[in-house]
Amino acid sequence: MGTVAELVHAQWGDHRTALTSEDAALTHHQMAAGAAARAALLADLLPPGAEPHIGVLLDNVPEFPLWLSAAALAGAAVAGINPTRRGPELLRDIAHTDCALLITERAHLPLLTGLTLPLPPERVLVTDDPAYGDLLAPYQDARPADVTGGALRAAGRPGGAAPDPGTRMLLYFISGSTGAPKAALCSQGRLSAAGQSLVRHFGVRRDDVHYLCMPMFHGNAVIAGWAPALAAGAAAALRRRFSASAFLPDVRRHGATYFTYVGRAVQYLLATPPGPDDRDHRLRTGFGTEAGAVDAARFAERFGVPLVEGYGSSEGGAALRRTPDTPPGAVGRPAPGDDLAVVDPESGEERPRARLDAAGRLLNGDEAIGELVNRGRSPFEGYWRNPEATAARTRGRGEARAGEGWYWTGDLFFRDAAGFFHFAGRADDRLRVDSENLAAAMIENILARYAPATGAAVYAVPDPVAGDQVMAALALADGTAFDPEDFAAFLAAQPDLGTKMAPRFVRPMAALPVTATNKVHRAALRREGFRCPGPVWWRPPGPPPARSGAAAPAGPAPYAYRRFTDRDLAALLARYRDHGRAQLLER
Repeated sequence: MGTVAELVHAQWGDHRTALTSEDAALTHHQMAAGAAARAALLADLLPPGAEPHIGVLLDNVPEFPLWLSAAALAGAAVAGINPTRRGPELLRDIAHTDCALLITERAHLPLLTGLTLPLPPERVLVTDDPAYGDLLAPYQDARPADVTGGALRAAGRPGGAAPDPGTRMLLYFISGSTGAPKAALCSQGRLSAAGQSLVRHFGVRRDDVHYLCMPMFHGNAVIAGWAPALAAGAAAALRRRFSASAFLPDVRRHGATYFTYVGRAVQYLLATPPGPDDRDHRLRTGFGTEAGAVDAARFAERFGVPLVEGYGSSEGGAALRRTPDTPPGAVGRPAPGDDLAVVDPESGEERPRARLDAAGRLLNGDEAIGELVNRGRSPFEGYWRNPEATAARTRGRGEARAGEGWYWTGDLFFRDAAGFFHFAGRADDRLRVDSENLAAAMIENILARYAPATGAAVYAVPDPVAGDQVMAALALADGTAFDPEDFAAFLAAQPDLGTKMAPRFVRPMAALPVTATNKVHRAALRREGFRCPGPVWWRPPGPPPARSGAAAPAGPAPYAYRRFTDRDLAALLARYRDHGRAQLLER
């Protein structure tokens, strides 16, 4: 089917269970009927000529997918509003996306207190207020066929016809390390196609249950979780907010067979106490990003569920598919006909293929790592009211390609001799140490093997003379103290740890800071650097000292870490000033 509206229409008359949550259960028919009622209400509330945009400031509750379905029928678009945003930033998100209607709940009303919203109070609907039910009551007999395209007509769109594949469906915010979040566009055609593609890829069946524990204001839960369930006629189970301790009880209670994840969610699940019934569930697959090869293997071993690490830029501009022959550590290959390449970000020239030794160590990272680009046709549909950011994503390279608009992902990769792509981190996470380019993700994959750590984040801090130094934040299990000698011995034993990869600074933490979507908040870690709260350990410049009374070990010299003291800090800051680089610490 070419549109999400058609998928919603297909639910009418289907009385199987479509959605379960902590306190509700709805059939497919009830979901379609509820969507029709909300679409009719939307058409009546929408001011003439306004953008048919609905801001949804909700946790993962049934009203969220109901309004997604209503928007699809009416030809409107949903802007997911992040409830972890505050004050001016929250107001900016609502205003920037031109929301003509705001859907929220009592728990989030304090977030709006004191804000001058760009829409009147009668267009702020509180779903758990009795007045909301009264407002919907006159529309309870609406059918999907009666309301299709209603928002388009109310907004004065030419013809007011039924939504087509190009009709705007989602505006979802893409955060970056700097600047205000950008609202990426997703049409009904792209969302429908994504859902149907995942149905084919994972063999989703009508009796499957997709567990949605990632926030629905983010693209992951909607595109990779809700859309394939809708496309297959499967069910969705909602968790209001992600909870590691509630994960297994939830998937058992709902009979979940599939879940999506992003960022640190898998590490949180692995940190829960193991039990003899860890494999007592119906889950077949987990699909997401950033779990890492080590933790994915640990998850499969403990819970009996394979994790499929996919790659697809949030904006839809590039995607890689994992095939049965994809080697460990690789993400996959492009779909047939797609033209993806790893290129030099400055020249646009394709990078040489990677050379790996028998231990899987990348031997030519400085020349092989580059930015992943899509040089062919891209599904990227741009950012809402941000032509500069759209142009930056789709710039061309060279006279022959000018105007063709390659899609630049902002992600670092390398490609092996067999053509498989390997993720190497975000472009912002590249480090240049002693004139060698390193990727944070590759170092993190090594540090993930360190048994006392439940998570690791690697990021650059400026070197006092030139380039960067490597800093790592390690989340340690409860009650575990950082043991510098044990960590040094671990590093010395890693065959794929390059000579420039060992962290100069180590910051032990109880937990890594994360964003609202459970991704490691590297920007916050970079801002604090080595001048952060809590202890920091470091390797002073120069060769590591030999251990007193011990013979030199075979192989590489041991790494030697000691506490980073106030005296060390003062001396290091003086070096930055002497070399005119102190200002880099203030970024």
